[in-house]
Amino acid sequence: MPDTAHNLEKVEEAAEAYGTQKTAAKPAANTAGNARRQRLLTYLGTAVAIGAVAYGAYYGLVASHYVSTDNAYVGTDTAQVNALVSGPVASIAVSETQAVKAGDILLTIDDADAKIAVAQAQAALALAQRHVQGYYASDEAFAGELGVRQADVARAAAMIASAKSGLDNAKTELTRRQNLAQSGAVSQEELTTAQNAYTQAQAAYSTALATRDQATAGVQAAGGQRATNAAQFSGVSAAENPEVLAAQAKLDAANLALERTIVRAPTDGIVAKKAVQVGQQVAVGTPLMTVVPIGRAYVDANFKEGQLRKVIPGQPVELHSDLYGKKITFHGIVRGISGGTGSAFSLIPAQNASGNWIKVVQRLPVRIDLNPKEVAAHPLRVGLSMDAKINTKN
Repeated sequence: MPDTAHNLEKVEEAAEAYGTQKTAAKPAANTAGNARRQRLLTYLGTAVAIGAVAYGAYYGLVASHYVSTDNAYVGTDTAQVNALVSGPVASIAVSETQAVKAGDILLTIDDADAKIAVAQAQAALALAQRHVQGYYASDEAFAGELGVRQADVARAAAMIASAKSGLDNAKTELTRRQNLAQSGAVSQEELTTAQNAYTQAQAAYSTALATRDQATAGVQAAGGQRATNAAQFSGVSAAENPEVLAAQAKLDAANLALERTIVRAPTDGIVAKKAVQVGQQVAVGTPLMTVVPIGRAYVDANFKEGQLRKVIPGQPVELHSDLYGKKITFHGIVRGISGGTGSAFSLIPAQNASGNWIKVVQRLPVRIDLNPKEVAAHPLRVGLSMDAKINTKN
């Protein structure tokens, strides 16, 4: 019992000593914890300050020179393929999504009618050429006729001279016999004969004059005919004659129509929107299909109006497509900024003059030209979404 009581006393003394030590350690532990928290807060504040300064420096030196948007889409100037001649479709050489090169055959239209038109035009050209050759032959004939008429004039002039001489002789003989008849030296019969000869000479002279007038009129008629014929070919060669040129133009038109029965791709691209089948009767202007020239793709990026203060044509652009992800970067150049917002060109524009007006931040399309080599290496499709970031510092 005495040992047990002694042990209890020792335990109580030890407990009191431990309590005393614990009470003395609490202020020291609290002091150390407060110091640690102050250091952590100081470090945190310093880190935040450094981060703010770093971000401010980054924004001022780098980020402020860039504007970006994910409201951007791939576009291109598609080539609409229409029928240029009418007729039934004979064959189709391509299918939807097929890649084609400029000049590749897309389809053919039955060319039977076009071949007949070409044959008719060829015949018309040959006829026109022979017609023009006839002008030259006629000119030679008219020249010969004119020479004959001129010879008639010369012959008529000789006849006039002969008739005039005969008339003068007849008149002289008549006058002499009339003078002799007064003295009775010439019989009445001789006088009558002289008078008749004079009358015949006058008639012959009048006839010669009429013949000359007729020959002169023949010369004028022949000259007029030759001039009329010469007007058909003078000043140009036979190949450049208007009749030949008109016939040649019709032949060229017929050949062009025949050539257009073969419909070819107007540019490199992908076939899309094919809306034609074999045997279908097509008219001039009928839409057949569309060729999308993906090699000449561009991007229309719709930036907020407040982002465009420093955007000008020629600035470099980095783009990423959702198709390839961030691992593929496309590079482009700002071509220009649209002349109006989408709402301004909508079918029913917003009427902001109304009383119930709410301001909406507008977007302007920015046209961006892509690097053709990059597009060739990683083809795009019209309508794909893009992320665009413009460097406004350059």
